[in-house]
Amino acid sequence: MTKPKVSMILSAYNEERFIDKAICSLTNQSLKDIEIIIINDGSTDKTPEIIEKYAEEDPRITVINQSNIGLGASRNKGMAIAQGEYVGFLDGDDWYRLDALEIAYNEAKSKDTDITMYQMINYDDATGRIYENDWFNLNNLDESFDGIVFTPEKTKDFLFDLSVSSCQKIYRNDFLKSINASFPEGIYFEDMPFFFYVYLKAERISIIRHHFYYRRKHNASITHVVDANYLDTVEAGCELMRRFIDNGFYDDYKFDLIAYKINGPRMALMDITEDAKEPLFNLIKEDYEKIKNTEYYQDYLDNLGPKKKKFFLDVIKYDNYEEFKKNNPEY
Repeated sequence: MTKPKVSMILSAYNEERFIDKAICSLTNQSLKDIEIIIINDGSTDKTPEIIEKYAEEDPRITVINQSNIGLGASRNKGMAIAQGEYVGFLDGDDWYRLDALEIAYNEAKSKDTDITMYQMINYDDATGRIYENDWFNLNNLDESFDGIVFTPEKTKDFLFDLSVSSCQKIYRNDFLKSINASFPEGIYFEDMPFFFYVYLKAERISIIRHHFYYRRKHNASITHVVDANYLDTVEAGCELMRRFIDNGFYDDYKFDLIAYKINGPRMALMDITEDAKEPLFNLIKEDYEKIKNTEYYQDYLDNLGPKKKKFFLDVIKYDNYEEFKKNNPEY
């Protein structure tokens, strides 16, 4: 039996309002030779019934029903069984342009890429407004990247300005398996450690300047409100650092990596809801106290800019959030 050209992994948790559009954007793709793996991640609404209805009608659909284990673990389950030459991801509240997979597959196949990236576009569920931003447009990749195959070395100076979203890329399945690619499990912001590890392991990358993926913004979106979910920015940053160190990427990227690691939780502490400020501060402090006792502590002192360095040292200096805030009112 020949492999499907693309395996699409769709993970859904309580998406009854949106799952129809997500599934239809896959079943109606102009590329017919695809595998659709739908993971019902413990939904308690009508999501499972809607998924089953489509699975009965389309033999390309495989359904995994499970208790709620989160997006990272769900995607890992999907990757473990994916048979396609290439693998892509779709969230249960988003959707794809109907010719996206055909164009992306032909690009990836013709250039023999490990990763092919394309643009995402935002959709505001409340107003129906469709709007672009520089990050999802991949605007950091200028016209010199058009039509070529490139390596991560070509983006070394702005690696941390690239969009980490796993949904705006397709990946060669054999490549993912060869590097044991996996998402961190049990935390939000799972895309970040996954992206940087996979991207830096890749040898052949290309981009397509078309908006293939529609990203829905609505009140239940994880990234819509900076709330307790953002506590996971600390663990996601720790996992990112582990992957850089364990895979020999650290020395080449430490200046930008350390800044990136500090900045995520720092910005979250500014914007997070009041009830989560103290818990987030405590997690950051615990992390920084650990760093202080490692061989990497001096790198933080040597490489951080003034604002981030002050934040880093003040978190270590003050015993609790109240004391820290007295001296850093912007947080």
